[in-house]
Amino acid sequence: MVGNNTAYNTNAPKSVGPWRSTNKLVKIMNDSFYDLPCPVNLNAWWSFGSMLGLCLVIQLLSGLLLSAHYTAHEDMAFDSVVHIMRNVEKGWMLRNIHANGSSMFFICIYAHIARGLYYGSYLDKTVWYFGVHLFLLTMAEAFLGYTLPWGQMSYWGATVITNMLSVIPVVGESMLRYVWGGWTVCNATLKRFYTLHFLLPFVMVAVVFLHLFFLHEKGSNNPLGIESGTMCVPFHPFYTIKDLFGYVCFSFFFMYLVCVDPELLGNHLNYWPANPMKTPIHVQPEWYFMFVYAILRSIPHKAGGVYVMFLSIVVLYLIPTLHTGKYRSLCFYPLNQVVFWVLVGSFISLTWIGARPVREPYIILGQCLSVIYFSSLLLNPLSLWVWDKLLEYPKFCVSRPVDLKWFKFLAYFKLLKLVNRENSAREWANKCSKM
Repeated sequence: MVGNNTAYNTNAPKSVGPWRSTNKLVKIMNDSFYDLPCPVNLNAWWSFGSMLGLCLVIQLLSGLLLSAHYTAHEDMAFDSVVHIMRNVEKGWMLRNIHANGSSMFFICIYAHIARGLYYGSYLDKTVWYFGVHLFLLTMAEAFLGYTLPWGQMSYWGATVITNMLSVIPVVGESMLRYVWGGWTVCNATLKRFYTLHFLLPFVMVAVVFLHLFFLHEKGSNNPLGIESGTMCVPFHPFYTIKDLFGYVCFSFFFMYLVCVDPELLGNHLNYWPANPMKTPIHVQPEWYFMFVYAILRSIPHKAGGVYVMFLSIVVLYLIPTLHTGKYRSLCFYPLNQVVFWVLVGSFISLTWIGARPVREPYIILGQCLSVIYFSSLLLNPLSLWVWDKLLEYPKFCVSRPVDLKWFKFLAYFKLLKLVNRENSAREWANKCSKM
């Protein structure tokens, strides 16, 4: 009887789903990763977002281990890095992982931004703005970390970059002295940069969570740029497998950099201790800053060069407001696809120009490519509007079948309208619709 009574006990716990969906703490992670609804048509370009998460974890762990052996002092910083490379067990690998991990981070972040520009992900404005915040924080973190080995290029790179603060009106000089902690880049500067380099990743983690929170609130974009509520699949196992394949490809290239050619993306001058009395012939940043450095040196005026350089990055905040197309993805805009690849080509070319000496023909090439870089960003909304106008179908001719002859009909129709021949255009459309 007891067993029969318990069968009708309404207070007995009921199984309403898997454990991961009922546990309050695990449910948050489950809804964000395991059972997250994702569009079914996502391609490989969406894997770079998860690769960025992998890069962040690698940098956090390797940086934490390196900090146990690093000494933030101008007389010992360079020697402490040499000690890590030579005396610490697997220290050479740990340092190469952290140094080349920053390069992999920027490879992934540039691919991630390019995907957002091509497929119109920037129309989710909150997600896009937090992503741009993360990009700026990553650039600041990379610059701070580049100064810590206190090599020749680190020291003079820090000197050049921090001097940009002096172009700020009124308070620029005071800010520069405060950042330096003296009258030049010195021991106080190194300690401040090390402290910020250690703390900034925790701010980045918080912004990453906000970025993912707003992304999962509205859902991911897709290559077609259309509403995907009716064509979603769970994140696991459909996209965990794709991401794992991306991790494998990432690891092959990453391990090649770490174990085979660790200096492929580095600068050999940084293996000389910092010498304030000897300026290198060519002071240049890491490769991932080369495009902004090329834009900076393309402007002969110091303040103008700094302002244009920052504009080349801050312009990402304006991208959502510059979208004028009826459709989200560039899959429907052949003209804009050309503009997009011109932008990518100018970015790669500026990166190459930034590594060249400051002499002709590299100066004029840098100036031309800088103009192309900004022009491609400004031409994008114009070409979106032009293409939408070209494909605008006349309302009084909706019965016209869409076939190969449609392009000829539409070209004549638009040409007649362009020269203000409205009646002739209408007559031409009616004539073609009866054919």
